[in-house]
Amino acid sequence: MQLWICPIIAFLLGSIPFGLIIARLKGIDIRAHGSGNIGATNVLRVVGKKYGITCLILDALKGYLPVLLALNLVRIEGSTPSPLLGFLDSAALTLPAPEAMKGQLIHVFTALCAILGHNYSPWVGFKGGKGIATSAGVVLGLMPMVVLFLLVVWILLFLTTRYVSVASIGAAAVLPLLTHLDARLQKNAAGISAWDAGTWSKPLLVFSILIGILAIWKHRGNLQRLRAGTENRFTRNKTS
Repeated sequence: MQLWICPIIAFLLGSIPFGLIIARLKGIDIRAHGSGNIGATNVLRVVGKKYGITCLILDALKGYLPVLLALNLVRIEGSTPSPLLGFLDSAALTLPAPEAMKGQLIHVFTALCAILGHNYSPWVGFKGGKGIATSAGVVLGLMPMVVLFLLVVWILLFLTTRYVSVASIGAAAVLPLLTHLDARLQKNAAGISAWDAGTWSKPLLVFSILIGILAIWKHRGNLQRLRAGTENRFTRNKTS
């Protein structure tokens, strides 16, 4: 049960269109304003800062929580489960070290389902956002330290260009590299890196490449506008 329930929960939770719901509560159909996107950036521009930040947090959580659930329900021998979900100990499936890849596949597939649920939500005609906040949430669950470096990259690009799209595309592009570096920096008890020991997660690296490409693909319209010089820079039109 643990092997299939996590991806299903991830897709269903990821598919909740928080941006659409938040804007509706203010009497606004977010799809008819700004870029038409239901993500946090458009909510911030159209509805206001506090609503955009709320949307950002909720979109990130719907990526983080399913991954946290998967890491605790499908464990790999020697891993340390989150103390926040200790009540799941009796329901957890613990895989022996030789079957580690099976657990890693479930973890990254759960993460992918959360992102796909957001990007292609059945509640809005299999459309959705661009998956940046939800991707950040799943990366936070899978590779917490990598998120810090991604945030630095995003902030630097945003402050330099004032384009949210450029910052998001840049962060997506460097994700595979940071995943690789994370594997090299992880050390076992003997001081050998996970990369050198061959214990690094192959599915995780493939996943990082896949979601990086997916994020850039979802920004293809922004790339066209950037080339044409018509992409809008971020402005603080609303602060409510």
